[in-house]
Amino acid sequence: MSEAKLQPYRYHLLVCTGPRCAPEVSDQLFEKLGEKLKARGLTSGAARVKRTRSGCFAVCKEGPIVVVYPDGTWYRDVTAEVMDRIIDEHLAGGAPVRENVFHQIEADAATCAATAAEQ
Repeated sequence: MSEAKLQPYRYHLLVCTGPRCAPEVSDQLFEKLGEKLKARGLTSGAARVKRTRSGCFAVCKEGPIVVVYPDGTWYRDVTAEVMDRIIDEHLAGGAPVRENVFHQIEADAATCAATAAEQ
């Protein structure tokens, strides 16, 4: 059996499409996301972005939820307009859309590392 070589991704978006996370909105976001990424040239080469439907993240109250890896940025209340900003500002520009970020894994890791160094 030959090994399949996967092309690297710059970012991986997990879009909650669970039954409690505004599914009618999140399903539409996910469907349109593929078209938007392609239109902005983010489906191939070094800027390639992967998108995946995900089940519940257990923070449905502020959904739809979108998580961006590898930097671990969690977005809440993602509308079509917010998704456009995430694509343009975060995925293409490298700057998270702060108004909709409610959790940042890198920031938490840095805080934990700083706290551990102090002890």
